[in-house]
Amino acid sequence: MFATNVGTVDRVLRFVLGAALLVWFFLDRGEGFWHYAKLIGVVPLATSLLSTCPLYSILGISTCPMKKT
Repeated sequence: MFATNVGTVDRVLRFVLGAALLVWFFLDRGEGFWHYAKLIGVVPLATSLLSTCPLYSILGISTCPMKKT
């Protein structure tokens, strides 16, 4: 469906950031905008698991190593 454009280091950083935001959301008993803003952690987590970033595709960026042919 989408071309892989997220490299290994980028994937790990996205996974850690996304997971940390979601854990913080579920452990924090806050309310209001800033509490629910932590749900943005779903985006880096999803792009990490799918190895593709739509924004990278639009901008023509890839952190994946090039395949040798």
